[in-house]
Formats: sequence, structure tokens, C-alpha cells
Amino acid sequence: MSKTKGENSRSGRLAAHLLSFLEAKREAIPEMLILTHDYPDPDALAAAFALQHLLAQGYEIKSRIAYGGVVGRQENRAMVELLELPAYKLRATDFERYEHVALVDTQPRFENNPFPASERKPTLIVDQHKPVSSPDAELALIDTGCGASCVIVARALLIKGIEIPKPVATALAYGILSDTQDLYRANRRDVVNTYLEIIHNCDMHILAKIRNPVRKRGFFSGVGRTIEGASAYRGLLVSHLGEVHNPDLVAQMADFLLTYENSRWAFCTGRYDGRLYLSLRSDRGRTDAGEVLRSVVDNPRDAGGHGTVGGGSFALPEEADEEAWKEAETRVQARLAKRLRIPARGEFRNPFKR
Repeated sequence: MSKTKGENSRSGRLAAHLLSFLEAKREAIPEMLILTHDYPDPDALAAAFALQHLLAQGYEIKSRIAYGGVVGRQENRAMVELLELPAYKLRATDFERYEHVALVDTQPRFENNPFPASERKPTLIVDQHKPVSSPDAELALIDTGCGASCVIVARALLIKGIEIPKPVATALAYGILSDTQDLYRANRRDVVNTYLEIIHNCDMHILAKIRNPVRKRGFFSGVGRTIEGASAYRGLLVSHLGEVHNPDLVAQMADFLLTYENSRWAFCTGRYDGRLYLSLRSDRGRTDAGEVLRSVVDNPRDAGGHGTVGGGSFALPEEADEEAWKEAETRVQARLAKRLRIPARGEFRNPFKR
């Protein structure tokens, strides 16, 4: 199709910029590395998958999708496996091999990706997060209101009229649903329209299997530790999970705690590979959880988010002992309580113990 009803929207205009840029650069870009954040979520995976399809089908540009960490959450692993989504662990030689790099669902100065921002600039950025500094790239497409970064790439595919195969369409639908909480946080018509234009191409059976995966023992162990270690006061529910087998579990448990009837804010931490991972969730629609979380860490680049979702991590020294880890957990919890104007004299108690 040459025209879609979302072409004059914010995401449509950015998509048109992307198409114009690729058309102008197609001869100069033989291949591209598509880099997500270290622990890619459905939106990052969908944006990367869709961009790879756009590059190949629209401009004959080869590409490789890479990430620096792991695909941890069970739903995300199911997404990669069931859709045969070609995302790979970043190789030591990738930045040397690929002259052109696209960052999706992240930015060069964010601490959640291994891009060497001090040495080079990316060719392309496609993201929905608020920048911590002016993003330096040949083309930076940042839409903080689009609900999911993959919306921009989906619109580009729709505008250009490229056929969207079932695996890519299914990835896009799940990416949008995941980051907008089933469209609850989709505050713009173009976001909903993008989903509606994509959904008829989806494999609904596979989408259902992705959203309801078989879970391993580690997940249930994490649930148990989350409940056992939970404490609450004045609508803030907190749990420090300690060592986790993958950092995605921290975000998953924050989502879980927010469903408690008396929870207005849910905050979880977890230790992984020398870093303390943080996840913040809120049920307040106009909240900027990313900004709240940035205010409680030492370096604002260590945290971010959008809307009711915030996340981040920071490193502890290699010699950090148990006392140092607990001090770091206590410190961020106290700063968060202060930021949310929860009285310091209050006592946190486990709401699940009689």
C-alpha cells in the first residue's frame, strides 16, 4: 500500500523519515548491525526483527540482530524460539566488522547496551525513551509517546507497502501489546491503528503460546522469594530478591507485585553479574517511573523508562561483600521512599505474613 491512515501521525512522520533516509543511503550501507539493549524485551526484539525485514525487502541491505546480555524471561525466549527470530549474542568482532549500527529500543549513552559511544556514533536510532543527552546519530528517531519502539518500524513497513510475514507481524503485535499493557497505555490513535493493521497477519496460536509459556522452576522460586521478602508501607511494595538467574526476573516480579490490591508502587531489586538491577512499576497513569528511578540512583544514565515502567542497574565493586550489597539495596529503597514522599518514620512490614 502506498498510503495508510497513520501516515500523518507522529509515528508515521518518523517512519517516513526512516524510509527517506534508507532510500538515500541504500548504496552506502551494504550491511548493518541491529543492536538492542542487553536483555531484550518483546518490543526490542520486535523492532529489530521488523527493521531487519525492512532493510532486506525494501533496500537489499543485509543485517544481523545482536544483544549484549541474555534473553532471559520465558516469554521472550518463547518469542525467539517460536518465531525463529534470528537474534544472537554480540560477538567481540561485531563492532569491527559492521561500519553501520542501528540501535533499537535503546540509545548510545544509555548504560543498558555495549555500544562504544565514546568512539563512534550509530547510523540509526529507533527508540521511545526520553534521552539523557542529545542522541548523536546520522538519524535519530525518538518518539516518547508511541508506546513501543516497534510502532515506528511497523509504520514504515505499512507505508512502504512491504508484505509483513506472519512471524514479523506476530512479533510486532506482541511487542506493542507487551509495552502498552494490552493497549491500556496506548495514548494515541496511531498506536492502536498500527496494531489493528498488523494483527490480521498474525499467527494467533503462536501469539497465545508466547504469552502463556511453560515456566521453569527458577520462576516459581523467584515468586516465593519475592513474597517472602516483601515489605510494604503507604502503597509502596518492595522486595529484594538477592541473586537472580537472569535480570528479567526482577522486572517480572515488579509486575507481579503491582497486582496486589494495596499496591500503588512496586519496586524490586536483584543481583546479577556484579550489578544491582532495579525495577519500578506504578498504577498511576500519568507517572514517569523512569524519571523517578533516575532520581534515586547516583548516575541518571543508570536508569530510565517510560510511563508507569522504570528500570536500571548499577555496578558494585568486585570486592563488595554481603553487607555492601544490603547497604546498596537499603539506600535505593530509602531514596525511593523519600522521592515518593513516604514518611521516613514509617515501618515497612510484610503484608503477606499473618
